[in-house]
Amino acid sequence: MSKIGITHAFTLADGREITLETGKLAKQADGSVVVKMGNTMLLATVVSNKDAKEGVDFLPLSVDYQEKFASAGRFPGGFFKREARLSDYEILISRLVDRALRPLFPEDYHADTQVLISLISGDVNTMPDALACLAASAAISISDIPFNGPVSEVRVSKLDGKLIVNPSVTEMEKSSLDIIVAANAKDIMMVEGEMKEISEAEMLEAIKFAHDAIRLQINAVNDFVTKVETTKGKIVKREYCHETNDAELKERVYKALYDKAYAVAKAQNPNKKERSAAFKAVVAEFLESLSAEEKETINEGLVKKYYHEVEYDAVRRFVLDEKARLDGRKTNEIRPIWTEIGYLPSAHGSAIFTRGETQSLTSVTLGTKLDLQSIDRALYQGQNNFMLHYNFPAFSTGEVKPNRGPGRREVGHGNLAERALKQVLSPENPYTVRVVSDVLESNGSSSMATVCAGTLALMDAGVKITKPVSGIAMGLITDDKGKYAILSDILGDEDHLGDMDFKVTGTKDGITACQMDLKVDGLPYEVMAEALEQAKQGRLHILAEMTKTISETRSDYKPHAPRIVKMTIPKEFIGAVIGPGGKIIQEMQRETGATIVIEEKDNMGHIDIVATNADAINAVLAKIKGIVAQPEVGEIYEGKIKSIMAFGAFVEFMPGKDGLLHISEISHSRLETMDGVLKEGEKIKVKLIGVDPKTGKFKLSHKVLLPKPEQTSAQN
Repeated sequence: MSKIGITHAFTLADGREITLETGKLAKQADGSVVVKMGNTMLLATVVSNKDAKEGVDFLPLSVDYQEKFASAGRFPGGFFKREARLSDYEILISRLVDRALRPLFPEDYHADTQVLISLISGDVNTMPDALACLAASAAISISDIPFNGPVSEVRVSKLDGKLIVNPSVTEMEKSSLDIIVAANAKDIMMVEGEMKEISEAEMLEAIKFAHDAIRLQINAVNDFVTKVETTKGKIVKREYCHETNDAELKERVYKALYDKAYAVAKAQNPNKKERSAAFKAVVAEFLESLSAEEKETINEGLVKKYYHEVEYDAVRRFVLDEKARLDGRKTNEIRPIWTEIGYLPSAHGSAIFTRGETQSLTSVTLGTKLDLQSIDRALYQGQNNFMLHYNFPAFSTGEVKPNRGPGRREVGHGNLAERALKQVLSPENPYTVRVVSDVLESNGSSSMATVCAGTLALMDAGVKITKPVSGIAMGLITDDKGKYAILSDILGDEDHLGDMDFKVTGTKDGITACQMDLKVDGLPYEVMAEALEQAKQGRLHILAEMTKTISETRSDYKPHAPRIVKMTIPKEFIGAVIGPGGKIIQEMQRETGATIVIEEKDNMGHIDIVATNADAINAVLAKIKGIVAQPEVGEIYEGKIKSIMAFGAFVEFMPGKDGLLHISEISHSRLETMDGVLKEGEKIKVKLIGVDPKTGKFKLSHKVLLPKPEQTSAQN
């Protein structure tokens, strides 16, 4: 059996080489490709069943991206020492690839399809996530699965004013822009990323730059397919029949129901449930009007499917003709907004943000370095001090569903909001911050409501941010004659019916994050620029509404929020503060109720003292200052008797520092025994009279602080 695969290499504009290979690994998959760049290697496979399951009228596509720890020569963390469920990071990459691939499968293709992408060799200088879509697209392209590709993705960063493709980790850390863009040869399909308050013009420039780089990769995949066909024969895409259609019934449904669906749209009922019920009533009345014989012969599922297409066409035509919305708004109009802060008395910060029928109740919790999130991936280990979690319970849309924990959608929406807000966190923030958005109502763009509520909750908590951030979801409806309508603050219905879902977040000075999915071919950049400008005006309007409730971060934290005081000590005193077996630091925490976190960094000991009251913090500060202070011969201290021996007593005269108070140094009178002279725990003033040069032990005296006997006699 041959070990030689089919390979094709191409060079990026900056001179780096990428190799595509097939025919060596995973040959029983419908398509299998290894993408190699530097030492980074990804294996992408695709398998699709020949037939669709009965009753399935959609594409059951699953995309999983996984980084094998062995790819970087590492053991996985955790007890089992093997890869477990996908991490949030891997889920996010899976979503990026899914959103690029899914629109390119034929609408009538409904077979179970699985795309698996594995990092099998890792290199920190080449980020593998930006190559995942290229690998998946190439694997599908050389298979017999129907696919209107190829498609690819690239990451774009901006370093020192210059745009670069697929940067290294080091370059990304210094970048003012980090976006991943997906496109085919003609059209942009997906954009997602974060930015440091860039302008709309900069955003468009980066997207165009990405598209040029993607076209090079698309051409390479096409050349790769040609090479595969030259070696193995022409790739013939499989024939399939996954839908039952009835052209006569489709025409009848269209003629009977189009005008009625248009009339429901034209009624512009602002109530989501009533509007939905009105649309459903149209098809229900049609089905009820059928004769008994027709009810037996006509496929009800087909009628509902065709009516869905009728509703889709009618609503889109209404919006384009009337330049109006289903709920009565103008195309650029934002729904009514109301906000409230401090709603949850026990949270460290909280806010309600309600826009139309979308509502987020968001809380902020402030923690210490002990609450840092540990990140353990194949190519990255680190810690995260800011996290945002997004919850979307079924009742928010009036539905009943089992609660199985956050799904991929929740992970993706939470990550988008987290990216948006972390850009404005002050670098001096001492806390680990957790923001939790519970979506209580949803009718369009709950992720953008989360951004707005998150901003308000952070300001309510007293967390320092440079500027408030708002977010808006934009939509687009087009026709084949070049007519289009850009919609601000889209409804759930408009998201489903539209050609674009474009979420943009930012401050008054620029964009901080975005997420765009395009469902239409050939969107001109001029229209995208117009959408970005309209989004900016919407963001500013929402910001103005938010600042009516709170315009800047509270000057102080809530009374019950933890206070953090930082201090630094010389590195050599870290052990003294901790004490043997942690004895001293544990005692300080037990006595004061404070939490003390100490770490060595930059040859210094960095200490965080955390408590909800100033007295506890001051007590810890005093103790630590005492520990690190240097005893000085001749200084007087107030000490505490720690233990009594036959020859004297040991006195703790400074935190962590004991000295011997010899029996001869207690009183001017000669003491024969220590019995009854002092007791443990008693406080006593002592003077440091010397330090043994050999042992470093401290010698204390109490009698030197007492009047001499002759002085007493003279006074008498």
